[in-house]
Amino acid sequence: MKLKLILIIVLCGCVTFVSAKKTHVRNNRNKEVKDDTLLVKSYMDSLMVYKRMADSLSRVNDSLMTERKPDSRYFRLFAPLTFYNNVAGSRLSLEGANGEDDADEVVKGIDQALLAMYLRHPEYVSNTENQVEKVGELHEEIKTPIRNKVEFSEPSVPVPEDVPTTPVDIVVKKPNFWTYSGEYYMQFLQNYISSNWYKGGESNYSMVASAIFQANYNNKQKVKFENKLELKLGFQTTKGDSLHSLKTSEDLIRYTGKLGLQATKNWYYTLQLIAYTQFMRGYKSNDPDVYSDILSPLNTNLSIGMSYTVKALKGKLTGSVQLSPVAYNFRYVGRKALATQYGLEEGEQTMHDIGSECTVDLTWAFTSDIKWKTRFYAYTTYKRTELEWENTITFSINRYLSSNIFIYPRFDDSSTKDDKYGYFQLKEYASLGFSYSF
Repeated sequence: MKLKLILIIVLCGCVTFVSAKKTHVRNNRNKEVKDDTLLVKSYMDSLMVYKRMADSLSRVNDSLMTERKPDSRYFRLFAPLTFYNNVAGSRLSLEGANGEDDADEVVKGIDQALLAMYLRHPEYVSNTENQVEKVGELHEEIKTPIRNKVEFSEPSVPVPEDVPTTPVDIVVKKPNFWTYSGEYYMQFLQNYISSNWYKGGESNYSMVASAIFQANYNNKQKVKFENKLELKLGFQTTKGDSLHSLKTSEDLIRYTGKLGLQATKNWYYTLQLIAYTQFMRGYKSNDPDVYSDILSPLNTNLSIGMSYTVKALKGKLTGSVQLSPVAYNFRYVGRKALATQYGLEEGEQTMHDIGSECTVDLTWAFTSDIKWKTRFYAYTTYKRTELEWENTITFSINRYLSSNIFIYPRFDDSSTKDDKYGYFQLKEYASLGFSYSF
């Protein structure tokens, strides 16, 4: 019974406080409180009211605990305000409260508190008992225990996979480190040759054919092996020559081989071999003497040094520079009559000497249609010097037509000195004709 009275007092006090607070707020809206003392006093009174509410709630919370466990019957007081049919029904019943025992004191106190809220503040009622029933229970109690069905089976034996009966051939291809390339052309030309050119010839109109083959090995690690074979052969006819109806204007067989072992990114330790001779006999106009022949002379140069790989101007300038402090040169002349002309002692056919050698071989593609190839070769024994500088400028008209300008100055102080040019020699021609490269 005491608990019932406490609940009623707390609820009534809360309702009265809320109503009084609303009334106070409405009155304050109509008038302005100018007195600071009244404002402070009101603030202090509100703190006291809040303290009493906190104490009341603490006592109610203690009363809600039954044997340290919450009583679910008090749920209706703290849930959103709901209209329950039995609250009004019990008050309107003819039986009254005489038949109720002490066990329902808590329920009767809760019903009276809810009825007071229904009568004084019906606007706070947000739900009805019918709406709650439509929602249903939060969960259904599981009355039958759930048991997992466990089935035991014999351990399975792995089944071996079927081995394919069809034979499978495994092909392992070795990497191909070889690259091949070539250039060909056959052109007509205007040719100028100085009167002391060491192989003879004269200025004229003629035809020339050229073929260049390259086979290079590079294992992308340490070893490079480059091979280059150059073949050139040109013929000329002149009306002023009464002795020869056909003479050679261009005649070259030259092989260049280079074996390199990488030292740094662009430098290689190299062993280089250069060997060159010609195809046919060489004459001068109206002169019966032979000035060159196959293996007359044959020059072979073997050198040891370092090679630098050139790649500049965004790949437009490519090639190599060979520097050899030690080089062995061998010269053979098959015709003994030509021995003195090529620096040999009279009657001798071979010559050996050791010196230094330098070879520069570059290609500069100015555009896709204009290309300059240059080869500079220098060999010296510090007693004699041999210099050659070949320059070929190619103008590509289309894939099969091109024009060449060839300029070839040369210096050789082992040859016979000319009264006009000394040891210098010059050869040049301009040509137009068929060309092909791959």
